[in-house]
Amino acid sequence: MMTDMRAQPGIMDIALYQGGASRIEGQADPLKLSSNENPLGASPKVAEAVAAAALSLHRYPPTDHAALRTAIAEVHGLDADRIICGVGSDEILTLLAMAFAGPGDEVLYTEHGFGLYRIFALSAGATPVVAPERERRIDVDLLLRHVTPATRLIYIANPANPTGTALDMAELTRLADALPEQCLLVLDGAYAEFFAGYDGGAALVTARANVAMTRTFSKLYGLGGLRVGWGYASQHVIDVLNRIRGPFNMSSVALAGAEAAMRDRGFVEICLRENAEQRARLIGGLRQLGIACDDSEANFVLACFADEGEALAADAHLKSAGILVRLVKGYGFPEALRITVGRAEDVTRVLDALASFRQAA
Repeated sequence: MMTDMRAQPGIMDIALYQGGASRIEGQADPLKLSSNENPLGASPKVAEAVAAAALSLHRYPPTDHAALRTAIAEVHGLDADRIICGVGSDEILTLLAMAFAGPGDEVLYTEHGFGLYRIFALSAGATPVVAPERERRIDVDLLLRHVTPATRLIYIANPANPTGTALDMAELTRLADALPEQCLLVLDGAYAEFFAGYDGGAALVTARANVAMTRTFSKLYGLGGLRVGWGYASQHVIDVLNRIRGPFNMSSVALAGAEAAMRDRGFVEICLRENAEQRARLIGGLRQLGIACDDSEANFVLACFADEGEALAADAHLKSAGILVRLVKGYGFPEALRITVGRAEDVTRVLDALASFRQAA
């Protein structure tokens, strides 16, 4: 039966998002380093909190997320009333586009930015605009050249995915100061915790009404399966977002697990220390093998090969060794592989596999 039902303009231009691979044919238990997940998993306290919350699944969850917002505010020194929680930071990034962009508006991001930024813009009926980067880094001046009177949102991942590079606070401040009043700068901080000394943009948000920030529990906290994120912005922005988010968007289990994860600072420190140590090992090992990579401020490294053919061959060799990494041609790097920083034994396994690949070449 045919219908005349049509999707809103822009929606059919959206390509379906492809996540990191999780299986290798013929391999029962591959080493998955394709989705930037925490190799240490979640805090043991999360399992306890989730089990307790599961006893009350017949009850609706709270709509104000007060306990989780309070935990976030206490840990990060923020105003709980200016925090919003969502189904991953993706939901908050989507709500920002829905609330502040639409037909005739532009949403700006950089050429190697997170693939969902384009989707957020198109789903709101806005026009996505892409600014070039310079040597795998966001360039503030190049970005500002693409700001027009129609620009309503700018999405910046800092540190960036898939490069792992980051802007320092001086450059972020310069960018925020140069934007017109109608433009909201959104700092996507999915990997902010791994960037030593970086507050995710909290100081900028506190001082300016035209900056918002988002964070996730999927990376450092190891809660990708629970889908929890949060945002921080001016009271006006938060009030707008709360009017369009679903009142029961967060489950009781997710809220309890995230609060436990946020409050277990000892486990967080263990994870950060492990990531810093193994990231340095991975970068150093890749460079010793003649595989180029930038210094990373995230929990992954972008390994750059001579060309696309060599990257594909390296990926195939890693798969044959039972290791999954991420091809990033869709992000504009056909010659590269994004490798999640794993445990010490995982990094050793990756480097050994790539060494054998080099020897066979």
